[in-house]
Amino acid sequence: MGHVKGLKCKECKREFPKEPMHVCEYCFGPLEVDYDYEAIQKVVSRKSIQAGPPSMWRYKEFMPLDEEPKVGLHVGYTPLVRAKNLGRVLGLKNLYIKNDSVNHPTFSFKDRVVCVAISKAIEFGFDVISCASTGNLANSVAAHSAEAGLKSYIFVPDGLEAGKILATNVYGTKLVAVHGSYDDVNRLCSEIADHHKWAFVNINIRPYYGDGSRTYGYEIAEQLGWKTPDNVVVPVAGSSLITKIYKAFHEFESLGLLEGKVQSKIFAAQATGCSPVTTAIKSGSDTIIPVKPNTIAKSIAIGNPADGYYGVQTTKVSGGWGEDVSDEEVVQSMKLLAETEGIFTETAGGVTVGVTKKLIEQGRIKPDETTVICITGNGLKTQEALAGAYPPPPVIEPKLQDFEAIYSN
Repeated sequence: MGHVKGLKCKECKREFPKEPMHVCEYCFGPLEVDYDYEAIQKVVSRKSIQAGPPSMWRYKEFMPLDEEPKVGLHVGYTPLVRAKNLGRVLGLKNLYIKNDSVNHPTFSFKDRVVCVAISKAIEFGFDVISCASTGNLANSVAAHSAEAGLKSYIFVPDGLEAGKILATNVYGTKLVAVHGSYDDVNRLCSEIADHHKWAFVNINIRPYYGDGSRTYGYEIAEQLGWKTPDNVVVPVAGSSLITKIYKAFHEFESLGLLEGKVQSKIFAAQATGCSPVTTAIKSGSDTIIPVKPNTIAKSIAIGNPADGYYGVQTTKVSGGWGEDVSDEEVVQSMKLLAETEGIFTETAGGVTVGVTKKLIEQGRIKPDETTVICITGNGLKTQEALAGAYPPPPVIEPKLQDFEAIYSN
């Protein structure tokens, strides 16, 4: 462990020490972790990674920690599923699902970022963990704070899905609902962070937190036989995940861990009711125009994404694109994935499946290319989205003739 040199501004490139900060003091650009890749290359190989634990910590040398992780030792290394049935329906021969809906312990990719953030917060000496969340992050922060024995205060927009509220409260956190959107919640949390010495995982710990997402990309490459796919379709909220997957691929390439070079096209997927990033991509603009969210895909409903500009740049540089789908298409895509592959995803997964279908129809994804769809959360968290989608089951007497009367092949 301990391959972090410090922090560096993504814009002006000024260097900063390893501290709980996320914004450049000079140009107000976002800070990111600056790694000593020469040191990493000396200790990391395919063999050493494969000898590691069946979790995201097989890549611990790439993580921004100076000590061993304190929580989340079983997070990650989720299945990369060969989706033959869905592929036949969509017309793709080499389709895969990266399925973080079964991530331990709270069934979303947020477990990756949170275990890194809390481990780093403990290194910094914090004893209270906090966040602004649209649901999945709330679940994960509450769970990992409980594991660490730390207090947590979690802030969410009011009107969040009941499953996500319950799956946060159960861990004994202090949960606060705020009138307004996620962006309103995030602004409030930024003010609270100025008054309380808490570790806000997606504010003052954000550079370290975001780097946990890179393990999602590492796993895709390793599970494909040390190769990167032709296409990756990523759900976009704040735009951190989409940038980190692409960064992970190039890190593996630069360290000689890949077969061949990175030629992956990265595609951004959003719901039409909250699509500031894909709107910018389709209009050819680098400017993100904030929107007021209005979609059932609440877990990715961020109207003013912190890394939106970098999400747009990732699709541009990689040769990808951005698309969005309506709420009706989200529901139909959730049903399609469940009926073809037996995977029950939340609304964000319905977005990525629906967008993949659109991209195929547009000719942007070809039938013979290897394509990975990112599924980042579990459908049990957003059951409300499917309310009314299915009729109630028939009720019969416990008699054979009653069953035969309704039976059909």
